[in-house]
Amino acid sequence: MRAQVSVILPVHNAEPWLDECLRSVLQQDFEGSMELSVFNDASKDKSMAIIEKWKVKLEDSGILVVIGGHDSPSPRGVGYSKNQAIAQSSGSYLCFLDSVFTSNGPTVVMPTWFCSRAWFSHVGPFDEGGQGVPEDLLLFYNHLRKGGGVRRVDQSLLLYRYHPSAATHSVLEATIWTHRVRFLEERALPHWATFTIWNAGKQGRRLYRSLTAGARHKVVAFCDVDENKIKKGFYCYEDSQERPKPRVPILHFRAARPPFVICVKLDLTGGAFEDNLRSLHLQEGRDFLHFS
Repeated sequence: MRAQVSVILPVHNAEPWLDECLRSVLQQDFEGSMELSVFNDASKDKSMAIIEKWKVKLEDSGILVVIGGHDSPSPRGVGYSKNQAIAQSSGSYLCFLDSVFTSNGPTVVMPTWFCSRAWFSHVGPFDEGGQGVPEDLLLFYNHLRKGGGVRRVDQSLLLYRYHPSAATHSVLEATIWTHRVRFLEERALPHWATFTIWNAGKQGRRLYRSLTAGARHKVVAFCDVDENKIKKGFYCYEDSQERPKPRVPILHFRAARPPFVICVKLDLTGGAFEDNLRSLHLQEGRDFLHFS
């Protein structure tokens, strides 16, 4: 019988974390039918022995375990492993689990954590470019292009563990930045004739320099609360090939006008920053975008 939910677990040399990860699957409070679909991506450690041990425990508890994989000299990457684990699974819904996660369910319901098989078929598959490719981010962007959204759950239901050999570390920050800037230019900026970059510091200036020439021409100002930055009066893009070189005004945020691209790493849910937004009567999604 087809499971309601397939837990998708790609594995590559995950021996130190697998026991805790698989224990979290066993301790799920989901009352429907569930299966675990594991794909071993050329692990050279004892990962498969651990999985076989847990297979008995999980199936004794009514959770079917499907195991696939390959033993080639080199791994094929997270995107490939996820796609293979999905292909061998049967559930109507897909819950993605990493061997460094312990999970009781997704905290943010989005397609890289949880989605229906039908929706994944509509949006996916994961990019199989291998090491250095942010396959989850690219799938999420395709999800948004197809009209999808996200749903927040106000509970901490997932723990992510960073470790030196995690695939996350193979994705360069510059790669993530480039994908985010291009998506911003594709999805948001075409709808704005002009906009203001909120942050005249390093992040804001970096965003300005990363934009295409056409998008840069839409930037009418930077805004900030730092008096030293505001006193400078403008930012000059010295590396520009344009003549004269672009000089963008720097304003106090209360003197600036929306729409904004907010280029700061702050929590938008509380504190003085939220109070400032309220004072300007901004509506997220229409008047500003958070970019970091």
